[in-house]
Parts: sequence; C-alpha cells; structure tokens
Amino acid sequence: MRSVTIVGASLAGLSTARALRALSYEGRITVVGEERHEPYDRPPLSKEFLAGTIGVTDLALSTEDDGVLDIEWRLGQKAVGLDRGRRAVALSGGEELVSDGVVLATGARARALPGSLRGVHTLRTLDDALALRSALLRGGPVVVIGAGFVGAEVASTARGLGLDVTVVEALPTPLAGPLGVEMGAHVAALHTDHGTRLVTGVGVTGFVGGAGVEGVRLADGRVLPAATVVAGVGAVPNVEWLTGFPLCPGVRTDARGATDVPGVVAVGDCASAYNPFAGEVVRLEHWTNALRQPAVAAATLLGKQPSTRQEPPYFWSDQYGVRLQFAGHHRVGDTVEVIEGDTESRSFVAVYRREGREVAVLAIDRPRPFGRRRRTLAVPEAEVVG
Repeated sequence: MRSVTIVGASLAGLSTARALRALSYEGRITVVGEERHEPYDRPPLSKEFLAGTIGVTDLALSTEDDGVLDIEWRLGQKAVGLDRGRRAVALSGGEELVSDGVVLATGARARALPGSLRGVHTLRTLDDALALRSALLRGGPVVVIGAGFVGAEVASTARGLGLDVTVVEALPTPLAGPLGVEMGAHVAALHTDHGTRLVTGVGVTGFVGGAGVEGVRLADGRVLPAATVVAGVGAVPNVEWLTGFPLCPGVRTDARGATDVPGVVAVGDCASAYNPFAGEVVRLEHWTNALRQPAVAAATLLGKQPSTRQEPPYFWSDQYGVRLQFAGHHRVGDTVEVIEGDTESRSFVAVYRREGREVAVLAIDRPRPFGRRRRTLAVPEAEVVG
C-alpha cells in the first residue's frame, strides 16, 4: 500500500494517520476536511470554549510530534463521491484522489429542526460554537431543545454566564436511553439544582418571531420566550455522499473497521460496527471511540492483525461543576444499584447488572472508584465476536 486517503479531518481522521505511521506505514497520507480548520477538540465547544475561558488555539489537536506524520492536507473541500472499484474520492473542488486505501472518517452533523429562524443554533463545529458564543453574550433568555449531553452542557454553560435557561425534552425522563429511567432522572435533576427550568414530556412544534426567533412553541400550546435557541436533538452521520455502501445508519463495518470494499475502512461517528458490550451493531459518538478505533482500522488496512483487546465504551460529561462518567452499555431491563455515595448529594457510583453480571458503571464526582469499577467490566466470551 503506497497511498491512503483519509476523508475527515477530525479526531478519528488524525488518530488514523498517527496509527498508520506507528505501524511503520511510509506511503502517502492525504487528509480531506470539509471544514477549513485543522483537527480540533470538540468536547470543549459546549463548555470552556463556549464560556470564553479558552480560545481557538487551545482546541488544536495537532502537536509538534505530528510534524513527522507528513500529511498532505485538503482542507475546505468536501468529499462528494467514492468510486468503489478504483478507490477514487471525488472532491467538491473537482479534484479526484485515487488511493490504495481509503479511510472514511466523515463524522456526523447536528440534526436541524425544520422552520428554524435566525437565532436558532446547533452545536457541532467550531463555527457553530463561535456563532453561539456571540449570541449568548447578547443575553437571554435561552431555550435548549433536547436534554441530552450536548444540550445539558450548553444549558450548564449558559447558566454559568448568568443567563435565564429553560431545557425542553420530549421524553418523560432525560437520558433514559443511555442511563436508564432511574439514573437519567437523577442526572437531570442537576438542571433544577442550579436554577435551570426543565420541561419534560412535551415536544416542540415551531418557533415564534419575525426577523429572528422570539419564542419556542410547545405541543401543549405554551410559548417559551427566547432570544437564543439551541437545538440539541441528535446527530446524523455524514454518509449521504457514499453510493453502494450498506448504511445502518452509519457505514456498516465488521469489528475490525473493514467495509465490504477491500481497502476501505470506516472509523468514528460515521461508522456502525458490532460492539461486544452492546451485543449488537452500534454507532458510537464518543470521543474515546474516535481515539481508539482508528488503531484497529489502520492495522486492518495494512493487512496486519489488530489488537483483540476489548474495552467498554466510555464517555464523560461536565455539567454544573460536576463530572459524570459512564462505561459499558445499558439495555432496558438492566438493574441498577448505587454502591457508593448517594443520589441526593449528586455524588455516587452506580453499577448496572444483567443476568447477574456487571455490564456498566455510572459515577458522578467519584473518579477513582469509577476507574476501579470500569476496569472490572467484562464481556462473556460468546459475545466478543458477535
């Protein structure tokens, strides 16, 4: 293999380039990025960067050591097509990159709400964060639609700036999917603990305003005043440009990152792969997955044996001055038990069990016991290969 094109100048894309060089690959590496920015860290966008405590340069993922990677960058260009037979990536500027190997790392984009007015924001990119930060500086009230992790972090940051904030969640219990109803309710209580209004069990039907948004109309007829609205209602994988690939909803791969096309692998938020902890094919939008998965895919691309070590999915979220950490995978029907601390103080460790074995652990402001418990999570041998 003499040339590899990585489509996506993200953490997953940069991590793949690093992994290729670490595996002694000496050929050409070209990285295509739709944004004009070099790879940057996304988690701070909803927290420190949005609050204005760090700047653009603090987000940079590239280090001095990355200078030896010898990457050819194609920034500000969007991939618009991939010829499966020739492994040829067509760019929006008219260029075509033909390579021996292709890495799909196009990530995902924020899901937009129909009928949005000026002042209705999403948060996924650096440019999104810059626009939202400018809007928050003009004052509130702020309405956040969606009480997932991004929405919760934006609400926390806006409250830290002294703004009036309301969070609207269509589900009766926020975060019930990843955390379960009981733990989702305890984590969601952080909003009310810190003066954020939480409206649950009701959807949004539209926006009120002329030149810009002035309010959010709810399904029950209420209108919430809003100078700024943030829609945190999920993300859509950037895979529409791919023709002929199995999508579910990301690019379907095996456990090694391989697609059904020889010489093409997929990593990060745009990839759907079998995960032994979930026991099914899942698309993980976690920072740690974008960091770890590329090492396996790079080995696959080079025809080397990737590591078979299985680690549980892991994510964290910083909200209202506390850190939430979760490892493993929750399913409906799992039991959950608080084994340390208590939920009322918002400082505890809880373990999830399925058929008598621990399958996940959740902690709020308990990093050390969380780390110990995380290392004990295991997958039954029958579930490792799927």
